[in-house]
Amino acid sequence: MPGRVRRGTPLPRRARRGRRRHEGLRVATAESSPPGRVRHDGVVDFEPYRGELVAYCYRMLGSYHEAEDLVQETMLRAWKARDRYDSTRASVRTWLYRIATNVCLTALEGRARRPLPSGLGAPSEDPGAPLTPAFDIPWLQPFPDARFDMGARADLRLALVAAMQVLPPRQRAVLVLREVLEFSAAEVATQLGTTATAVNSALQRARAALADVGDVGQVTEPDDPEVRAVIQRYVRAFEAADVPALVRLLTDEAVLEMPPVPLWYRGSRDYGLFMRRVFEMRGTGWRMRDLTANGQPALAAYVPDPGGGHRLHTLQVVTVTGGRVSHNVVFADPGVFEAFDLPEKI
Repeated sequence: MPGRVRRGTPLPRRARRGRRRHEGLRVATAESSPPGRVRHDGVVDFEPYRGELVAYCYRMLGSYHEAEDLVQETMLRAWKARDRYDSTRASVRTWLYRIATNVCLTALEGRARRPLPSGLGAPSEDPGAPLTPAFDIPWLQPFPDARFDMGARADLRLALVAAMQVLPPRQRAVLVLREVLEFSAAEVATQLGTTATAVNSALQRARAALADVGDVGQVTEPDDPEVRAVIQRYVRAFEAADVPALVRLLTDEAVLEMPPVPLWYRGSRDYGLFMRRVFEMRGTGWRMRDLTANGQPALAAYVPDPGGGHRLHTLQVVTVTGGRVSHNVVFADPGVFEAFDLPEKI
């Protein structure tokens, strides 16, 4: 994995974080609301929908930080439009998704997609290639599971979210709203200002475009006992700098990629050669911490610090298939670490 990358001057401990940790928006409804408008007595609480809206905007944008900002904008727009909400036409949830969809589509106008390195070209055949980060590319970010309690997250898998970024924004919205969130074609048509026929056509094209992604159901959950056993063996081998043991845990076509470095490797041989290089460059005695991201096992890797202890180096999001590691996306951007509230030193 590349050295820890800093993008110019480090950002302050974000005003953005302050925006994320806000009080929920609660809409008090006036008793004098005219018929056909706000239909609730008391308070409409938008806050229960925040987690699923963040996940939705993340699927659309590929950025957790942007997703949180766009959900906050969605909540503010809903609050300002509260007197125009009509519960006879849509539930609060459907109404919020309509606003969030418009916010996301506006944000995506003129935007480049967020890829992973494997989406940009052929794998590298040189395990000694320079590890030069490319900050001009808006890389796909992982999703920090621990921030939201949303149940199953198979549809948040990194490979699937990366593939979604290739779709035109409106097809992306149709796919998520219909396939993941299970809105009806008529509801999605209303949310997008189009027809049910157009929605079904867009869904068919989106499904065809993602046909090569594979069945996410084949990927086991991070709390599956077999997956946990594989991850624990991987951790032990990594902390021991035991490259042969690491290689034995890989599938033959295992993929290793390292945004913001725009190169990637395919195959257990090159994966192992690169890991040997990492331990030669950064030393041994690493420490790993378990977590999850995108509904997948994840590891925070800490490298020995010359001053004592260990400092955060990378966040690794791992795919386990058939009892072996088939894919490892290694993030080295400090902005990613912040989203997961990872300590800089242990």
